[in-house]
Amino acid sequence: MLERPCPECGFVAAEADPATIPDVVRSTVPRWQEALARPDARTRPAPGVWSVLEYGAHVRDVHRIFAGRLRAMVQVDDPLFENWDQDAAAVADRYAEQDPAVVAEELAHATEVFADLLESVPDDALERPGRRSNGSVFTVRTLAQYYLHDVVHHLHDVRA
Repeated sequence: MLERPCPECGFVAAEADPATIPDVVRSTVPRWQEALARPDARTRPAPGVWSVLEYGAHVRDVHRIFAGRLRAMVQVDDPLFENWDQDAAAVADRYAEQDPAVVAEELAHATEVFADLLESVPDDALERPGRRSNGSVFTVRTLAQYYLHDVVHHLHDVRA
């Protein structure tokens, strides 16, 4: 997703400037809150497709996971990130059974934590590396771009 536009949502992650990502991601919060307030937020639109609630809980956790990864990249030389099985997390944490209003609050808070953290990263740290357990290498810059795509893409998924 970093090398070309997303074929589903059209987002071009490589064009995202880390200096603007905090404000962009903050601007998604009202859209998530509105989507999570829908009467059908718990309803899956089709078998095997997450509900708005499940996507919202996932995005909340994306904020949390990426904040941890970003923190590690700034504090540790070339950290290795633990694997995060998103589907297993959805089942284990019972995303479909959570309260949409609580998820909306937690998502807003987690967004702010990530945004504040990214704003605190000095420009000379944007190329610090980190690695996923599958060997994918990121820099602070590309991690932030990848993260933003995930948040924006899932707004597309829930049509918000």
